Amino acid sequence: MNAPLVKLRGKARFAMYMLGGCILLVLVSAASIAFGAADMSMSTAWAAIVHFDPAVTEHNIIRTFRVPRTAADIMVGCSLAICGAIMQGTTRNSLADSGLMGISSGATFSIALCMAFLPDRTYVTTMIFACLGAAVATGITYFVASLGKRGMTPQRLVLAGISISMLFGAFSQYISIRYRLGQALAFWTAGATAGAKWEELALVAPVFLFGVLVALALSPSVTVMSLGEDVASGLGLKTRVVQGFSTIVVLLLTGISVIVVGPVGFIGLITPHIARSLVGVDYRYIIPASGVFGALLTVSADLVGRLINKPFETPLGVVLAVIGVPYFLYLVRKQRREFE
Repeated sequence: MNAPLVKLRGKARFAMYMLGGCILLVLVSAASIAFGAADMSMSTAWAAIVHFDPAVTEHNIIRTFRVPRTAADIMVGCSLAICGAIMQGTTRNSLADSGLMGISSGATFSIALCMAFLPDRTYVTTMIFACLGAAVATGITYFVASLGKRGMTPQRLVLAGISISMLFGAFSQYISIRYRLGQALAFWTAGATAGAKWEELALVAPVFLFGVLVALALSPSVTVMSLGEDVASGLGLKTRVVQGFSTIVVLLLTGISVIVVGPVGFIGLITPHIARSLVGVDYRYIIPASGVFGALLTVSADLVGRLINKPFETPLGVVLAVIGVPYFLYLVRKQRREFE
């Protein structure tokens, strides 16, 4: 089979899965808007969006709570999935994820500090602190992983990330107990988009769009990086530049995700593997596919959390953990020889 035909089939397969993913995302988003503690018909949900009547209670519920919540799910799922794809490609580590690498925990610790010491903080201040915390955690993780004669390996990076994640998690708990943050921090760290507001989403949306666009622009370079740093350098790629921009994207997208929903995990771990199995190993396809399927996974998990124990809600982080932990154990078992 000649190369042009293989390339054409790859593009066709990518287009097919992207179209299917987008259709499913629209359908699940519609269900997310219509169903919840108070179920409404699809026609009511549609009318609330296109023919809003402030006198109708159902319309106010949909426009004020459910639509921004669904938008937050899409934004967070897309962001974390793209982060996972970039990290897995640039580090050649199939277990890379912003949660496992300690990045989310660093952002969480920074927000806990904001809650304790900056009670009158603005949303922009919180966003800046979250990104700075993510950056500090990332730097510590890479530094710890690079110690020793063997230097940094994918396995050492994962182990260092898990250790740093536990460390910052303990710091956050200490801040919570010491300054009596209690239920506010506990509910937020469980992961939930119930409190998403249009004003807050409008502030993080430009950062989200910037991160996604840069990630798409980096996707050809990430494909080359996935062959190995030595090979990428031999092909003329400026690996340090690519790693630098990739790190910035991951920090920004992880930071805004932690602000919006809390430190949910496993989206960035699971979704790139699903995308890779569907569209192949080219990150020009994996990154956008991860964004769509990450959004689909998050909206679906949030919807399940609302429906399985009505009228009470199961936090998004709990639902994703139930899905993600078995998958993580499967990946570790699959790669057990690399850890020996």
